[in-house]
Amino acid sequence: MAAGILIGLLVLVLSAVPVAAVLGILSFILDEIAMDGRLTAALAEIYWDKSKEFILVAVPMFILLGEIMLRAGIARRMYGAVIQWLSWLPGGLMHANIGSCTIFAASSGSSVATAATVGTVAYPEIEKRKYNERLFLGSLAAGGTLGILVPPSINLIIYGLLTDTSVPELYLAGIFPGLILSGLFMVAIIGACIYRPSWGGSRIETNWGERIRTLPHLLPPIILFAAVVGSIYGGIATPTEAASIGVMVALIIAASFRTLNIKMLRDAFEGTMRTTAMIMLIVFAAIFLNFVLGFMGITQAMLNFIAELGLSPIQTIYLIVVFYLLLGMFMETLSMMLTTVPIVFPIVMKLGVPEFSDVWFGILITLLMEAALITPPIGVNLYVVQGIRTRGGKFNDVAIGAVPFVGAMMVMIVLLISAPSVATWLPNAVYH
Repeated sequence: MAAGILIGLLVLVLSAVPVAAVLGILSFILDEIAMDGRLTAALAEIYWDKSKEFILVAVPMFILLGEIMLRAGIARRMYGAVIQWLSWLPGGLMHANIGSCTIFAASSGSSVATAATVGTVAYPEIEKRKYNERLFLGSLAAGGTLGILVPPSINLIIYGLLTDTSVPELYLAGIFPGLILSGLFMVAIIGACIYRPSWGGSRIETNWGERIRTLPHLLPPIILFAAVVGSIYGGIATPTEAASIGVMVALIIAASFRTLNIKMLRDAFEGTMRTTAMIMLIVFAAIFLNFVLGFMGITQAMLNFIAELGLSPIQTIYLIVVFYLLLGMFMETLSMMLTTVPIVFPIVMKLGVPEFSDVWFGILITLLMEAALITPPIGVNLYVVQGIRTRGGKFNDVAIGAVPFVGAMMVMIVLLISAPSVATWLPNAVYH
């Protein structure tokens, strides 16, 4: 039955049916087959119960925060400053792409917003500086994935909601893996540019005076990060309240830049509404599918199947990794998380390995979601970066350029499985 459900999901997705509709159609079909449509009668009660979750309010707030940062010019100033500090490395501006994505991710919470914002600012530099276009575009797509790992992260909020895991602990757990992954991306760029120096473009001349002059442009994202994450760990605010604090601070920064006006706010609100509507439609469609699967006993069947394989805990984890890497080629990340985590999470928790905690698994899942974001044919970040190419070009350019960064992610995944404390030591130190 589980295999049939997965095949059904893939068929609908590959038929270009919108993801929310895929999940809804599958839910109603399974309910009709297995439960004679009885669960559909409880749909309103299910949605009302879930929509009251206070943590969900953080989703549109973090999206709005990213929109304001983009439209207020904060991202463009930040990128210019990061160029001064990182462009001396082999690969030049590609390191600025990764660095800017890391900083932007620390205040936006969205991978799509991160890739689109930094990509829009950086793209004109490809032709100007004669970079290898494939690798440059790949660095933008990969850097954008950090938006769902570096706190604050919308995906970690949803994972916490699905598994009843502490969001503040998840945020702490994502900091060091996010920084390490950024470093691995930079190593991949250095390796590629040492192999082919011409891929690194023309060198940017700078000096310490210029670097120090641009330091103030790095302050706004740092202030936002401190306001959002600092208010959580200072005991001042919950994650939802912290998101609202971040929006207020972003508005104050926009006002100081003299970019706060009615048009900017209208565009930011419209962008937020569109993105929030898309995410929430997927979330609630997936919630009902998970409800149906629970009543059908699919979760228990999967647990029994894994137990009968006789695999060790580490073998089970790697089997799950392979499953997500394959599934990520065909499913959008948010819908993949919503439909699979309620099934896979109990399997991991029953392995009996203390190091494989709910917080650790949240970071592992997020890394696997990151890999899916830059894995064709349905890697969302690949399409986002392709969409900013004003001169056009083949989609394959972006997909091929992302390959070295997928390799860096595989290294990070192996490191996280081999040494779970990479993710858990900080939340353990703070909360335990």
